[in-house]
Parts: sequence; structure tokens; C-alpha cells
Amino acid sequence: MSFEPLLTKHVREPNSFTLDFYLQHEGYDGLRKALAMKPEEVIDLVKASGLRGRGGAGFPTGMKWQFVDKKSPNPKYIACNADESEPGTFKDHLLMERNPHLLIEGCAIGCYAIGAKIAYIYIRGEFFHVQQVLERAIDEAYARGFLGKNVLGSGFDCDVYVHRGAGAYEAGEETALLESLEGKRAQPRNKPPFPAVVGLYGCPTAVNNVETLANVPIILMKGAEWYSKLGPEKNGGPKLFCISGHVKRPGVYEAPMTVTLGELINERAGGVRDGRTLKAVIPGGSSVPILLPTQLDTQASFDGVQKAGSLLGSAGIIVLDDTTCMVWLAENLLHFYRHESCGKCTPCREGTDWLYKILRKIERGAGQMSDLDLLTSVANNIAGKTLCAFGDAAVTPVLTTLKHFRHEYEAHIKEGHCTLPADWRARQGVATHP
Repeated sequence: MSFEPLLTKHVREPNSFTLDFYLQHEGYDGLRKALAMKPEEVIDLVKASGLRGRGGAGFPTGMKWQFVDKKSPNPKYIACNADESEPGTFKDHLLMERNPHLLIEGCAIGCYAIGAKIAYIYIRGEFFHVQQVLERAIDEAYARGFLGKNVLGSGFDCDVYVHRGAGAYEAGEETALLESLEGKRAQPRNKPPFPAVVGLYGCPTAVNNVETLANVPIILMKGAEWYSKLGPEKNGGPKLFCISGHVKRPGVYEAPMTVTLGELINERAGGVRDGRTLKAVIPGGSSVPILLPTQLDTQASFDGVQKAGSLLGSAGIIVLDDTTCMVWLAENLLHFYRHESCGKCTPCREGTDWLYKILRKIERGAGQMSDLDLLTSVANNIAGKTLCAFGDAAVTPVLTTLKHFRHEYEAHIKEGHCTLPADWRARQGVATHP
């Protein structure tokens, strides 16, 4: 498959994070084009491109911008979600570290389109060194007139600020992110009203992912038609895929969404590590359902993965080989989710801890067959019953492993331990039971 990267074309080159390098490669030309258009024309262009949010939900970006209440007398804001806390996801980190001006340009174009003068980049608390790169790039942009008062002599004012969060998974949810930006706990709000009407400080706000905003300058430069034709229908443009787990070459790979999961895993990432066979794939970060080896011909697009029974989500593809104990996997992920629950909703706050304790009991050889029905019952009493999608995300590892690998749970209960080889259990730190 012949494809020239757009978002990551220069990330391996020295000084790709500097403004001088960026300007040598059409840097800020997209902003110049946008400023020569009317704001509504920019929104129409993004709508026509078919750009969908790259943070997880895949909502059309142009439509989100259109929903922002332009008639409101209050200020408007762009809030860039750079929290990137989904396990298995590390694409936004790469963009911010190696191509920060692409994001900054996208923020400025977004502000112009929705009538905002301020963009906040909400960055994950652990990304301290990335924050330094971003702030240096923002200073460069101010010094050269790409940010600040009267941007490029257009009369448009735009300020961009970096806000470092406290490392909460829940801050990846858009309303919890806004709460955190306001100095409160990162807990979700009731919706409606949606952020486009009542967002940051009660003002109209568009919340967009890093990769989403990084695509905007490309659309201005290449055009909506070209961009939309780069991928399948309603799944246009380039996409960054994070491939981790049991592959030979883990990393970030850019491709159009015509690519299949099999091509990404076997051709880009070099296939499953030597001597092992593929057992399962998690295609969109730890919060989406598992797919099986028979589904590798699935197109790695929003619609393609959904048709296969999962979600593309953040495109964090986690590859699991035949040494993976699925009970251990579920326990490991529930340890994470119970810790990261913000605590606002009772089903999530109490249920994730309950699920973890049951899984820990089964993994350590003390489970009973009735625990399997209990797991399902608890999970079903969390799913769909929380303010945000965290509850659904937390129960997915349980429900999906039970669906496809129930026999492993039963073996743990009947045999009193994992049926994988004892030497593997010892290497993973999984307890060996008599």
C-alpha cells in the first residue's frame, strides 16, 4: 500500500519541533488560508472533509464546531484534549513532542472558525517534558506573529495556553476535562447542556483531540475533497495507529483507514513476536471489545471496526499472543479502572472495586462457578448507568473476555490456577496455585 505520511512525515528528523523547520514545510500556510476565508466557510470546509474526532467517539468535527453557539454574548473557547490516558494509546504524545506547531496551527484555525480567541491545551500530568516542548513552540509562534494580537495582520486575536492536569484518566472525558480546567475535580457533568452551548466557564466550547486538530491545517492545504478520498466513505484522512503488545515492532503508524488490522499488525508492526501465535486483538485501547484472529481482515476504520463488533476508539491496537491469560488481563485492567474511577456515580465507584475483587479471587484459585454469573450481573448493573462512558469502558474487559474465553475462567476455578505454563506465570508475576 503506497501512502506518504502527513501528520508524522518529519517526526524522525532533527529539530522537527522547531518553528524554523515547520515553516520550511508549509507551516502555518493553512492558517493563512483560513484567515482569508469567512469563519463559516472554514467550518463548511471541515464538514465537507468528513474529519471525525480522533479521540475515541469519532464525532464529525465540522458538525461539533457548527454546534457552538455563535450568538452567545459570552466568550467562546477551544479546549484541546491532550490527556491521552487510554491504556495502549500514545499517538498524541508523539505529535506534541515532535510536531507541536501542527497542533498549535490547528488550535488557531479552530478558534477562528468558531469565533474564539483562546485555546487551552489540556495535557496529561505525566507529560511534563512534552509540556516544555509545547510551551517553547507557543513562545515561538507568538514571537513570529502566528499567535497573539492581530494574527498575521488579519485583525484576529488568538492566545493558546497549556494546562497540565493531575493525571486522572477521567479527565479524558470532555466535561470532566472542563471541570478540571476550571480548577475543580475531574468529574463528568450532566448532559445536556453540551459543551458547545455551556462549556468552559459556562461559555460555548469545542472540545477536540490533539490528532483531530492536527488534521485541520492539512484540510486547509489539501482541500476537503482530496482529504475525504484518502480513506473510505465517512472515514477520510490519515489516521495514527498505536500498536503495542506482543509484536516485533511496536510504535505509532500512520495510514489511511482503508488499511486492515492484519496489515497493520503483520506488515507495519512486523507480526506477532517469534514463536508465538495471535490470540486476540484489542483494536481501540483497553476499553473496547476484543476481536479474534479470524477478524484480522477488518478495515481499521470507525465503521469497519464497529461492524466487526468493537470500536476503533483511540486506535490503540493491543496485540495479545497465546501466552496471555485472559483472566489475568481482565484483573489487570480492572485494577486500573477501579483506581481511576472518579467516584461520582455509585455503580462505577462501588462496582469496579467489586469486579476487581471477584477477578482477583478467581485468578488466585479461590473462585467458584457462581462467581461467573456474579461478574456478569455486576457488569450489567454498571454499563449504561453512569454519567459518562467510564462505566461501560470498565466493564468491557470483563464482558468481552467472558464472552470469548469463558473456558479460561472455568479452568481457573476447576484447576485452582491458570492453565498456562507455570514458567509463564512466574515471568508475569502471576501466582502459582497448588
